[in-house]
Amino acid sequence: MKLNALIPTKGSRFVAKRLGRGIGSGLGKTSGRGHKGQKSRSGGKLRLGFEGGQTPLYRRLPKFGFTSRKSLVTTEVRLSDLSRIQNESITLDLLKRENIVKKNVKFVKIILHGTISRAVVLRGVCVSKSVCSIIRSLGGKIEE
Repeated sequence: MKLNALIPTKGSRFVAKRLGRGIGSGLGKTSGRGHKGQKSRSGGKLRLGFEGGQTPLYRRLPKFGFTSRKSLVTTEVRLSDLSRIQNESITLDLLKRENIVKKNVKFVKIILHGTISRAVVLRGVCVSKSVCSIIRSLGGKIEE
């Protein structure tokens, strides 16, 4: 085998269109651009979303919505999930160690879903009013 005998596999190489090379090529005269108009001129490119001067769709539609970046690192924990923990003192670090919340979570709120039958001390976590009354009635504490 010699270097001059090497040829690419059929279909692996793209053959570029040869524009403006006469009538017989099929791409002579206007070179596939058609007659007149902005797209036939040199430098006549249109930006993405351009609708010929009509107000484009992305400007006609109303803007809406907002995603708080704090919500990405905040989660809710059910009261029933706390009953699985054996420790009396419950903190955010403990919830992470017990795999109740993910590692990237920075804020937790405990909501009323299920029951708990023992007194616990909550440190550095938010609680709903209903959970607050239940924990205090059981003799537990909430330390903010």
